[in-house]
Amino acid sequence: MHINESPDPRSSMWAWMAHHLRFQRMQHGMSGHALAELLNCARSSISRLENCEAKLTDAQATVLDERWNTGGTFAIMLWYARLGHDPNWFKTFTESEGRAAVLRIYSGQLIPALLQTPAYARALLVEGREPGIDAMVEARMARQQILTKESPADLWVLLAETAMACLVGGRAVMQEQLAKLLEVSELPNVMLRIVPNTAGANAGLDGPFKVIKVREGQVGYVEAPTGGRLVPEAAEVDGLLDRFDRIGAVALPVDSSRSLIKHLMEALT
Repeated sequence: MHINESPDPRSSMWAWMAHHLRFQRMQHGMSGHALAELLNCARSSISRLENCEAKLTDAQATVLDERWNTGGTFAIMLWYARLGHDPNWFKTFTESEGRAAVLRIYSGQLIPALLQTPAYARALLVEGREPGIDAMVEARMARQQILTKESPADLWVLLAETAMACLVGGRAVMQEQLAKLLEVSELPNVMLRIVPNTAGANAGLDGPFKVIKVREGQVGYVEAPTGGRLVPEAAEVDGLLDRFDRIGAVALPVDSSRSLIKHLMEALT
């Protein structure tokens, strides 16, 4: 997208807010550099905000409303944007994932995408009746390069035992998938721990989520059947991190997790 273009304001509330930000900046005769100083951020961040590639914080919305005397317009738009589904959430998510320094992932039903084999991913996509499956599998595998590139991301995964018990694609596919988990768990930048069924009720039963640390800070992602939700606010991200720690408190140590994976593999033979 060209730096001077705004997204279609009809596509989502986030896009409308990005469009309105640029409109108001120009109405007030303010340069991008001046707005960056007002919001205490980099000039490049203004371009990202106006292109809907980044999202305003509560503090920034308050500053805009006060300086431009909007009657609280930006704060209200931000509130409504968070209530609705962002159709661009996955694009934003994968962009953050690709730049991540640290990723924390909890998954209770499925093997996380960054740890999937092509056959496992394909089985999921076929069942989901997704179009263009070959391209989607290839794109998912390409995302895994962040774990093996030069200066790779650190990955902390808490995976429920139940995710490994479901025979996605059949026994042979799951054997291969469990072998992949063991292989990836040996990488120095990967910490994989299993939450055993014996843990009983725990904070992970509320559903899967991720917290990704990028240069600008940390952002959370909460998954849902019809699309995920971005969690940009620090207080809510802190809540996810606290939940991650509480799940981790009942997870097996790394070595015991590998032993459980091997046991499940043997049971499939």
